[in-house]
Amino acid sequence: MHFIAVEGVIGVGKSSLAKKISERYQYHLLNEIVGENPFLSKFYQNIEEWSFQTEMFFLCNRFKQLEDIRSNVLSKNQSVVSDFHMFKNLIFANRTLKKEHFEKYRKIFQILNEGLPTPDIVIYLHANVDTLMKRIEKRGRDFEKNISPVYLENLAIDYENYINVFEKENPHVHVLRINGDEYDFVERKEDLEAIFAQLEKLLFEGAKQS
Repeated sequence: MHFIAVEGVIGVGKSSLAKKISERYQYHLLNEIVGENPFLSKFYQNIEEWSFQTEMFFLCNRFKQLEDIRSNVLSKNQSVVSDFHMFKNLIFANRTLKKEHFEKYRKIFQILNEGLPTPDIVIYLHANVDTLMKRIEKRGRDFEKNISPVYLENLAIDYENYINVFEKENPHVHVLRINGDEYDFVERKEDLEAIFAQLEKLLFEGAKQS
């Protein structure tokens, strides 16, 4: 049994890759709730004003999703692929929240995150801002129309810094890095197969020992 999380900045292709992995290996697919967040469109219009409400909604919903996955899927020894990891909550919150709000948020995160199932493989997708903006525009979500390239660039830096620390602090977790500028796994089948080949080395050659 495996639990895979696909992570990366907005627009990098997390949901697309998670779906393809689910179809390939018949894993249960866990998609995070995005469009249902009632604060999201307001958030991209005024990040400072709506950040706390937005981040709390995401935190509570991701917590509930992972609790359900533990009870209904992982407990039955079924493998899961998710298009998010809980650590993304801290990345986004640290970027958008005021310091005093972030400290409160982090305490709530630590309480909710305790005991939740954690992935044994993290696929980290990264790409430059031009690639991200093109993909965001292509998928045409109304609430993403006001995303700033500067916000994306800063978020990409945050992700890179966080994943470097995460990898050092979690040696038992495989981190597979995929360059989204080089691999277009949606449009090019050969790129997708190349990613599957890398993933299968982790899936079928045994887990890293801590």
